[in-house]
Amino acid sequence: MNPHPPATPGASEAVTPQALRQRYESGATVDELVTTSGLSYGTVLNRLHDAGTVMRTSWQTRRMRQNPQARKRLAAHLRTLHEQHGATLTELATTAGETRRGARRLLIEAGGTVRTTQQTQRMRTAARAAERYKVALSLRARYEDGATVPDLAREHSYSIATVYRLLHQAGTRMRPQHHHGPAHDTKERP
Repeated sequence: MNPHPPATPGASEAVTPQALRQRYESGATVDELVTTSGLSYGTVLNRLHDAGTVMRTSWQTRRMRQNPQARKRLAAHLRTLHEQHGATLTELATTAGETRRGARRLLIEAGGTVRTTQQTQRMRTAARAAERYKVALSLRARYEDGATVPDLAREHSYSIATVYRLLHQAGTRMRPQHHHGPAHDTKERP
């Protein structure tokens, strides 16, 4: 039963399939076309199909109605986070306020490719190693400027062993160790 009968007899025939298709492709939903045309849901669908209309899903309609520039910016931002910072789909979804599927769709729209879990782990391991090497180089520069290993350990909240390991990784040429304890007399006493 049609809750919205046409205003005048023959008005339903005046709503052509091409007119419905044009409004649908401009972003109107089938429900909105039913309300504005006074036709039944089935009649609107039949006329859209007669006109060769490619039907959308609800998420495609929502995407179509969103600000396209804002969507492109968000998609580009998610791609940057994914490719340069190693963000996972779950992290992207949280950032975008989307589901994982929605974040994946945005990433693909921006030209990005989804990584496997193993690829993400390798990427993050490499990033941590690069960061650790930067720290090792900064420790080396301070050591070569005269800082001692215990001083460097205190400044960076590292153990002395960690500072030695990082200095070694940076290829630091170590100074000879000095014994700062009390001097030991090597001569025998009479």
